[in-house]
Amino acid sequence: MNEFIMQMRPLFGDEEKKAICEYMDEDGFITEFKRTQKFEEMIAEVTGAKHCIAVNNGTVSLTLAAMAVGIKAGDEVIVPNYTMIATPNSVTMFGAVPVFVDVEESTLCLDIELVEAAITPKTKGIMFVSSNGRHPSTGIEAFISLCERHDLKLIEDSAQSLGSYYPDGTHIGRKGHVGSFSFSAPKIISTGQGGAIITDDDDIALSLRRLKDFGRDGGGSDVHASIGFNFKFTELQAVIGIEQIKKLPERVARKKEIYLRYQEGLSGLENIQLFQNDMVTTAPWFIDVLANQREDLMSFLKKKGIGSRVMYPPINKQQAYGLAGSYPVSENIGVKGLWLPSMVQLEDDQIQYICESIREFYEK
Repeated sequence: MNEFIMQMRPLFGDEEKKAICEYMDEDGFITEFKRTQKFEEMIAEVTGAKHCIAVNNGTVSLTLAAMAVGIKAGDEVIVPNYTMIATPNSVTMFGAVPVFVDVEESTLCLDIELVEAAITPKTKGIMFVSSNGRHPSTGIEAFISLCERHDLKLIEDSAQSLGSYYPDGTHIGRKGHVGSFSFSAPKIISTGQGGAIITDDDDIALSLRRLKDFGRDGGGSDVHASIGFNFKFTELQAVIGIEQIKKLPERVARKKEIYLRYQEGLSGLENIQLFQNDMVTTAPWFIDVLANQREDLMSFLKKKGIGSRVMYPPINKQQAYGLAGSYPVSENIGVKGLWLPSMVQLEDDQIQYICESIREFYEK
């Protein structure tokens, strides 16, 4: 292999370039308008949601989702200790308090028994992260029931889950009061930055549209019924997103093929453990593993022209939060968790080379 194999990179083609050029020839305003509306409609159609609201990034989509369901400063929101730090940051942004809970060893989704134990009178919501497109072993219905018993809002952080489903065929992100997606560079489809919120609730959808646009009653109006902000999308992002989402089915299929090739190539290795995925429901965003001697393996792979990336460390131990507590699953991820090359354009012979290189490292 001569070309360095990156751990992840987005894939844009001639279709996106042509669409951008065609839009620029229209002399549009670039701020969100009809293309954004079309992109929202396409996301709603893919997920089966009644409403979709596009915003400038996936962190903000979580922030607005929490605000729209009524979470306020001082309220507690349960979040996983294993997730991208945007999850807790999204509620910290407006003064709510993230409460960290460990995750299941097999799925890296919230452990429901630990969630229930963490509920206090101040708890107003659960931010459920479908890690790498997976669903919890207990079933998402158990979380819905828990929220109903304690009068909590269920927010689905589905940033990694576009194209993934629950066992009953419902798209991930549809079970909570709101669901959130990200279109940042590493995601299965990308608009560079960008996010979207889905909901079937008309009142929540109206609140979201006002929150993202200064609290306006309608587009172009300077009459404000409520406090709002400026988290709007752009037509350039939407133009790219429209072309990207057309490619989602083939990308979902390819992600599953990539996972199965890794599964075959790494089978029988004791020092590396591939997280299990249900290929009927899950389109793996990244190829995630637990690897012994992780740092040495990463250095070896880099010398062989192969990129890799450390998985999210436990958030409670990050300097930004610095909280005490015992979180054995997420702490183990912090020591052994590794993402292998996962880009959709990864070729079969590259996967074979990566697996052979990993075997070479451990056989030494």
